[in-house]
Amino acid sequence: MTSTPKKLLIFALSILAFVAIYFVVFAPKTDIPSIENVASAPEASSVYLSSLRDLKGNPVAMDENKLVFLNVWATWCGPCNMEMPGIQTLYNKYKNNKKVDFFIVSDEDAETVNPFIARKGYELPFYQFAGPYPPALDGNAIPRTYIIYKGKILTQEIGASQWDTPEINSLIEKQLAEI
Repeated sequence: MTSTPKKLLIFALSILAFVAIYFVVFAPKTDIPSIENVASAPEASSVYLSSLRDLKGNPVAMDENKLVFLNVWATWCGPCNMEMPGIQTLYNKYKNNKKVDFFIVSDEDAETVNPFIARKGYELPFYQFAGPYPPALDGNAIPRTYIIYKGKILTQEIGASQWDTPEINSLIEKQLAEI
C-alpha cells in the first residue's frame, strides 16, 4: 500500500470510530426506563397470566379484584437481583393485606429458583410461567414490573427500580383506598 491509500484508510477508520463513539456515549437515549402511568392505555386482551404455577407445580390464578404486583425476572439477571431487596421490603409491608397479591415470575424451573431463594433468604411468592405473555406484558427485557388492578396496568417499569419508595407506597395506598 502506498502512503496515500494508507492515509485515506486511517482517515476513514477514524471517522467510523468517531461516529461509533458518538452513538454509544453522546447520542440521546430513547428508552430510558422510568415508571410510567399507563392507566389510560386501552388493553386489547387480559393482562393476567394463565398457566402460572407455584414452585411446587401447582396452578395459581391471578385475582383481578386485587391489586397485583407482577415482577418478571431471572436468577442470572443482575438488574433483577439488584431490585429484589426493595421488592422484599415492599412485600413485607403489604403481605398481610388481603387486597394485594405479589407475583415474582420466572420461566426458570424450581431446581434453579429454589437454591437462589434459599441463598438470598427471600420470602417472596415466586412463580413459574411457561408460555407467551399477554401482548401488554410481552417484552424481551427483564426485569419487567407491573402494578395491575381490574385488568388495567396502573404502573409499569422496564428495567431495575427501587420498589420501596414513598412514591410506590403512595400509589399502592391510593389504589387500596379505592378497592
